[in-house]
This record gives sequence, C-alpha cells and structure tokens, in this order.
Amino acid sequence: MRPDTHDYRELFLNDVPLMDARAPVEFSKGAFPGALNLPLMNDEERHQVGICYKQHGQQAAIALGNKLVSGSIKAARLQAWVQFAQTHPEGYLYCFRGGLRSQITQTWLREEAGILYPRVVGGYKAMRGFLLNNLEQTVSKAQFQVLGGMTGTGKTDVLLQLEHSLDLEGYAHHRGSSFGKHATGQPSQIDFEHRLSIAMLKKTNQGHQRFVLEDESQTIGRCSLPLSLYRGMQHWPIIWLEDSLENRITRIVRDYVQNLHAEFTQEHDPQTGFALFAAQLRQSLSRITKRLGHQRYQQLSAIMDAALQEQERSGALDGHRDWIGGLLTQYYDPMYSYQRQQKGERVIFQGDAEAVLNYLRHPA
Repeated sequence: MRPDTHDYRELFLNDVPLMDARAPVEFSKGAFPGALNLPLMNDEERHQVGICYKQHGQQAAIALGNKLVSGSIKAARLQAWVQFAQTHPEGYLYCFRGGLRSQITQTWLREEAGILYPRVVGGYKAMRGFLLNNLEQTVSKAQFQVLGGMTGTGKTDVLLQLEHSLDLEGYAHHRGSSFGKHATGQPSQIDFEHRLSIAMLKKTNQGHQRFVLEDESQTIGRCSLPLSLYRGMQHWPIIWLEDSLENRITRIVRDYVQNLHAEFTQEHDPQTGFALFAAQLRQSLSRITKRLGHQRYQQLSAIMDAALQEQERSGALDGHRDWIGGLLTQYYDPMYSYQRQQKGERVIFQGDAEAVLNYLRHPA
C-alpha cells in the first residue's frame, strides 16, 4: 500500500485525484479543484452523530454512525469509493482533519473490498492551511506588476498570453464589473482562495518570481481578494494598456453580449437562454442607475432594449455598440481617467497590446 501522505505541495502541484469524505454541506462551503465528494455520512447523518458525540461521547457516536450507515446505504457508498479508487489508483482520500471519517473509509475499503487506499494526514484543514500560508508567503516574497487600462482594452486577453500572469477574474469566474456575471455562478470564497494559491504554487514551481495581475477592486463579484494582495495592489507598479474606443466597443460586444448569450444558450434552451441573458444585461445596467443618473440610465436602457429586440429578431449585434459606447464615454471612461490620474506616478509603462506584451515579457 502507498503510505498516507502529508506532502500537500506535491498533491496540488500534480493535481492528484482527491476523494473528499466530508458531508456535502462541508464540501459546498469549500473544497479543492478536482476533488470529488463521496461522503461517509450525509448532512443529516452527520448532524445526528454530532449531537450524539456532544451528549454521549465518541464511542456512542461511532456506534450511531455505524447504525445509520449500514445495509444498502453502506453498500452504495462503498461501491462509489471502490469505483473512485479503481479509476484513480494514484489518488488519496481525506476528511476534515484526517481523523475518524477518513480512517473509517480507509478501513472499510480495506476490509470489505480488499483495496488499500491512502489518506491525507491532517485532512482538509491542514491542506487549506498550507494553501493559505503559501499565498501569504508568495505575496510577501514575489514581485508584482499591475495591469491597468480603460474598460474594454483587453486586459484579460493580454494576461492569458503571459506565463507569469494571475487571472484573478478567471479564478473568481466573474469579469469584475457591474456587468461581470457569467451564466453560471461564482465559486465560494474558499474555493477562490484555493484556486489563486494553487496557481501561485504552480507558477512559482516553474521558476516564476514575478507576477502580473489586473488592477481590481477589493471584490470581484462576491469573491474578496486576500487583504495582503489587495493592499499590495495599492502601491505596486502599473502597466497601462491602451486601445481605441472602436476596438474597445467591439471587444465588449464580443465578451459581454455575444459570449454571454452563448453561455446562457449552452445552459438552457434557446428561448429561455435569450430571456435570461437579456434579463441579466438589463439588471446589470439597472444596478448602476444611481451612479449614471436617472435620465442617462433611461436613455441607455432604451437603446439596450432596442438592441436586444433586434438581436432576438435577426441575430444582429451592432445595435449594442450604441449603448456600450454611451456607457464608456459617459460613465466608465471619466471614472477610469480619474483613477489613472490618481495613480499616475506608479505607471511605469503604457502602450497598446503588442507593446505591453513585449514589455512584460522582456522587462528592462
């Protein structure tokens, strides 16, 4: 049998398959990329055993657990573990602290299925602690540069072409603005932190000690940046990406209209998908009514409605250019121009995508 492990670094660097024996409610609050939840107990069973443990002690709780998870219930769960172990012979199993639940799972696999399957010592808690510590150490030791620019200049497009970039919006599954929601939801805060730390771990392991990330507010949708990272972004050097208004509008139509519509129709039938897509666009504009002012909001909302009607009728997207152009020139650009002015002394380079990519790949 492969020995149990506490080499968390190797687990995450190699994307080792992980069987999570915690209850579903624990898994939903936070897990690791690629981990599969195959619980020893469901939420209600765990709740009952927890009460028993508090009132009568460990042995009584174990006895109750064995009673609740028996017969056909036990057989079904055991079969799922066996399938995982056979499919992923290189994997490991874990529970919250690496204690009773993972030990029981490991014992049942050995005694009832003849499978010797190792577990992670310290479990989820120790692995999460490792990732949080790695994140803080990386922020304190590495060098960072911040990629800024007006809305629609293609900052994410630039980041994705760099090996030493950190795509914060990608990890948060949100584009970082009032219009930033995708058709599917965001990860939990814990999952976001795990994704970010694992990306840092892998890139550091590849030899990168310098990272580029996009200038963000403290929250990306519902995900909050680690405080150390956000504080660092307030003083790290800035590279400013530039592009024409027309190119920016074209890029926003692609990302926030064409691609977002495609996401919704992939998740739903075409009619429902379009209705949900249109509702999200309208809701996103409505969310900034106060900042736009009522009259400006009414004007842009009418243009958006006409564009959506034409898109639904013919598939044409050009109508969206008008409300997007108005939103940029009347709202986003003045705001970003002010921010650019406030951060001016930190800007060490500015240019179009080609120039910025060349600078970031070959810094002076």
